[in-house]
Order: sequence, then C-alpha cells, then structure tokens
Amino acid sequence: MLDLQSPVAALIFAVTIALSLIGLFRDQSIIERFAMRPYYVARGKQRETVVTSGFVHGDLGHLFFNMFTFFFFAFDLEAFLGSVRFSILYAVGLILSSVCSIAKHRNNSQYATIGASGAISAVLFAYIVYDPTTSLIIFPIPVPIPAFLFAVGYVAYSYWAANNEHGRINHDAHLCGAFSGLGFVLVTDPQAYLNLLRVF
Repeated sequence: MLDLQSPVAALIFAVTIALSLIGLFRDQSIIERFAMRPYYVARGKQRETVVTSGFVHGDLGHLFFNMFTFFFFAFDLEAFLGSVRFSILYAVGLILSSVCSIAKHRNNSQYATIGASGAISAVLFAYIVYDPTTSLIIFPIPVPIPAFLFAVGYVAYSYWAANNEHGRINHDAHLCGAFSGLGFVLVTDPQAYLNLLRVF
C-alpha cells in the first residue's frame, strides 16, 4: 500500500526492491540489461541505462543498505518537499551521479555500474540541509552520529575511495549524488542554507 503522504518515495522503494530481487534470484538478465556502461552511453548507445541502472542492485547487502537509508529519509523528505520537488531531486541525483561515472569511465569498455546510491545520496544530503541536528545510527555502531559530521565524513571517504577504486561500490555516484542534493536545495530553496547557518 502506498504512503499517501509520500507516494513517489513509496513507488520508488517498491519498484527498486522488486526489480532488484527479481534480477538477483529469478532473471539475472534484468541486471545486465539495466546496468549502465559509460563507454557505450558516451557514444550515444544504451542511454536509458542512465536511469534503469538505479533500480537494480548487485547483491543483498547493497540493496539493504540503500533501501534502509532511503526508507528513513526519503519518505519524510517527500512529505516536507512535496511529491513534485522530491521527484525532481531524485531524478537529478540519479542522472548527475551517472554523468560523473560516464565522465570518469567513458573510455573503459569493461566498466559497468548499478545501484541507487547516487540518487539516495542526493536525498540524504538534501535532508541534512533541512534537519542538520538529526542523528544517524550506522550499523553495527550503536552510537548516534550527528548528521552534519556524518556528511563531512561521507564526502571525505567517498572522495578517497573513488580515487583508490576501493571495492566494487560506485563511490563516484555517492560523491556526485551528495553534491547534487546540496546543489538542488541551493537552487530551489536558498533560504534553507540561511536557516542552516543559524543552527550553528
């Protein structure tokens, strides 16, 4: 059942989980078809994968982490922003994070990426601008972390990991998605940053 206050977030949540699970356990060709390959997109092919890649994941751990983060921030943010602005924010985060990957890997024909990390990072960082005093709990550490400290650490780690090709997670998407969320709020609601300064 869709959340009447956050129908877009509910739809994204349901579709992403469904397609990811089907791709992981029923039909792996879905993941192959939806994956974004920057080499081909940069050459005018498979352009739809800029969007489709954000609706599938490569393993349960990545799916759980992304959807856990989405669940705790996206629904409240859509209720606050409204469905139209939230939809634009999510699309901006998804597309711009893909553009970053395309720019970096456009000459690597073997590289492919999937996951909603970029769009979810945009949601997370937009949320932090509006509610910087909130605390996050990152499992398995049972200690609340202030949102603004988490944001600084998140960007620093993503920058380091992106430049060191740490693991298989697309840290470029994390980083670009984070800045997309911050930029979206700056363009659409600059007053939010003035309010943010008053908090500190």
